[in-house]
Amino acid sequence: MPNALFAQCPVWPMPCLANAQCPMPHYPLAIGLMFQSFFMGGFECSTHRLRSGKRLDVTAATCHDKFAVADYQRLQQQGIYTVREGICWHLIEQSPEKYDFSSALPIIRAARDTKMQVIWDLFHYGWPDDIDIFSPEFVSRFAKMVRAFMEVLTEETDETPFVTPVNEISFIAWAGGDFAYINPFAKGRGDELKIQLIKAAIAAIESVWEVNPRSRIVQTDPVINVIADPDKPEGRDEAQAYNLSQYQAWDMLAGRFRPELGGQKKYLDIIGVNYYDRNQCIHKEDPMKYTDPLYRPFREQLQEVFDRYGRPLFVSETGAEDDFRPIWFNYVCTEVVAAMKGGVPIEGICLYPIVNHPGWDDDRHCYNGLWDYCNESGDREIYQPLADELQFQRQQIEPLVKLHK
Repeated sequence: MPNALFAQCPVWPMPCLANAQCPMPHYPLAIGLMFQSFFMGGFECSTHRLRSGKRLDVTAATCHDKFAVADYQRLQQQGIYTVREGICWHLIEQSPEKYDFSSALPIIRAARDTKMQVIWDLFHYGWPDDIDIFSPEFVSRFAKMVRAFMEVLTEETDETPFVTPVNEISFIAWAGGDFAYINPFAKGRGDELKIQLIKAAIAAIESVWEVNPRSRIVQTDPVINVIADPDKPEGRDEAQAYNLSQYQAWDMLAGRFRPELGGQKKYLDIIGVNYYDRNQCIHKEDPMKYTDPLYRPFREQLQEVFDRYGRPLFVSETGAEDDFRPIWFNYVCTEVVAAMKGGVPIEGICLYPIVNHPGWDDDRHCYNGLWDYCNESGDREIYQPLADELQFQRQQIEPLVKLHK
């Protein structure tokens, strides 16, 4: 599969010499070499506070913290050897700069013992109650906690770490800074919050590399498509502004936008694209169905991200609820194959979440995973239609990946 990236260093656009002068880990010269499996599973791990004051801990709510070994073995039986996990900052640092990693160690060790590869979210919407997220202290405390976590992770395993410093910077800035949907429940402060999260992500990356220079950095954010109502062309500019805003965080990290924040190309190592069935809409209307004639094919969005940044990428989150799960997964996989055949080096697809979990706002039983809630023994019932679709897609896609190994 010809592609210009295959001849470049991760710090593009320098020609890759694959020598000691290269400041980043060398990007493999083929699709499918970065992760242990093309298909991945993501364990929902949100830890933010709700407006009611309740603190979420979805890892505990799904009992994944208790049954990580059994969960990993289940995934491996389905051909999944790479997962996304998250640490709980509010549990790790219950007193300023005093760290307790007892909440993370069981999962670290379960992954090590089962030879499961983990992409770690270091910040997944939650932080300790004594920190103001808009304060300079937020950045410094986060960086120090990350350094301490990386020291523990490096002591526990010899594997190359993969970390996401701040999960979905754009979503947090929008939902928490402009629409007051999640903490910090602010309005009109989206840009301020996004800048703060960029600073925190950069500081965290430096902490990661100080402890383990081999670490790979995954930057995840949703991709969206907002279009104007064909009958209301006056909304075209506003819709286009929404579309362009999806790139601001990645542009900031790379130093393309607001370079005074300290962004550099090296911080945009691997791009994770989060994509759900609600990520496209007509401006100010409900999400479009993927069968809508106005719906933009996902392959085009993947191509656009790659053309813009030239970085290796993967679908870091995708999923749907109820009976639509296998249908949506089929659509995403079909589009990914089309993008790969068109020259986009896509490294994987992550089913997210991989197990059902309680809804954020109302604790409803969300049927959105490959497995359901577990019983007292840790057993989980599989959702067979999605399992069948996964195995079908493995048969379709894995031979394409192997062609380039």
